[in-house]
Amino acid sequence: MRAAPGHRRWAPLLGTVALLASAGGALACPAGAAAADSTAVDFATHCIPPAIAGLPPIDGTTTAKVEVDNAAPKVGDTVTVTYTVVTAAASNPTELALPADIMTPTGKVQLTGAQSGEVTVAGPKKNDPVPGKGVFPSFSMTGTFKVTEPGDIKLSPGDYNIHTSYIMELDTPCTVTNPPAPVSETITATGSGTPVNERTISLGTSSGKAGDRVTVTGAKFTPVTDVTVAGWNGTAPTADRITAKSTSTGDFTFRPQINDPATVGIVAWEGTGWDPANGAGPAAYTVITDNPVPADSQKLNTSVTAGTLSMTQAGDTVAMNAVNFGEGGRSRGDLNAVTVKDYRGGSAGWSLTGKVTDFTGPGGATIGADKLGWTPTCVTTTGSPSTCKAGSPVNIGSQGATLASAPDAAHTGGEFTAGARLSLNVPQFTPAGSYSAVLTLTLT
Repeated sequence: MRAAPGHRRWAPLLGTVALLASAGGALACPAGAAAADSTAVDFATHCIPPAIAGLPPIDGTTTAKVEVDNAAPKVGDTVTVTYTVVTAAASNPTELALPADIMTPTGKVQLTGAQSGEVTVAGPKKNDPVPGKGVFPSFSMTGTFKVTEPGDIKLSPGDYNIHTSYIMELDTPCTVTNPPAPVSETITATGSGTPVNERTISLGTSSGKAGDRVTVTGAKFTPVTDVTVAGWNGTAPTADRITAKSTSTGDFTFRPQINDPATVGIVAWEGTGWDPANGAGPAAYTVITDNPVPADSQKLNTSVTAGTLSMTQAGDTVAMNAVNFGEGGRSRGDLNAVTVKDYRGGSAGWSLTGKVTDFTGPGGATIGADKLGWTPTCVTTTGSPSTCKAGSPVNIGSQGATLASAPDAAHTGGEFTAGARLSLNVPQFTPAGSYSAVLTLTLT
């Protein structure tokens, strides 16, 4: 099963402008999107059934894949990782059939190449029924990491644990026999011209019962400064938090107690409040609830599933007005409206940029890309947590410019409509004919 479509999308627009006194041009090309394809890999796995099953360890093969929401991030970007176990090495260790929605998976994704480390991932308590001795169904887990180095970053599936909550609480941990497992996904990161927040946190475990303490290790924070570690409920820090000093090297190891059942991650920050620019996380963490159901009662469980960052456009053709040979001047048109939907949740913002090719015409005549300018607009749909900002009125050129953006914040998301007034400065004696260019939009 494929993760949500990537943050990066390309929407090309082919543009033409007629240099005839009586004919207008047409800007036309189908819009499209691109996302990297991950590879399902097999790897030897050592699983330990719950002691109550009385079974020896299981040495089998796991089939899994790792997917990302952005295959071409910049240094400083946050990438969402989805680890899907297609076929687990272990199965239901008992003769007892397991009902739906009692499995809580957690795990790790290994990073190698330009950037090393591991990503903590966790999944919702959601599964199809499992018959006695039956194979565990496929399940997915998600987490995030910040890109700190340019180059190819390779992602491999790592250890995972299947926790079941039915009659009793049982764990089936599965470890990679010969780590790291084969590479399932590779992303290519590019450099950033702005300072990068290199603060990171990692967790000793990706799940625990309400009231358990979790070991949180931080690195590259400001030395000898107050750092707060707290639970994260998907939109903001929770009341489960601890504050202490980092070491002289900017490291720390804290063990906060996590009680809130709504917790989906752990964050850490410097200063008086959560700020992604001065913090790290969220690292995925799940609170496993095992409260007994009172007699004559029914326990109701639900969840809110994170969506995707996506865009659509109202059309793929822009008709710009004709200008006269010998006079030149401005050929104008309106960019088709672009709707951005940010249904990811969390703290990440987004940026919508565009770049254009030279306009080509009859006999190889061209109008330079640097002569196309735009005046962007952006409207935020009422009720959206984020507020979008239109880019500056500039010439687009082949290097590109920002159409619209929304900043990182403690609570982000919503729907937005971006547009722009286009203006092409046509030189005075440009040869007559129809001219075409491709305007490419990229959402990250």
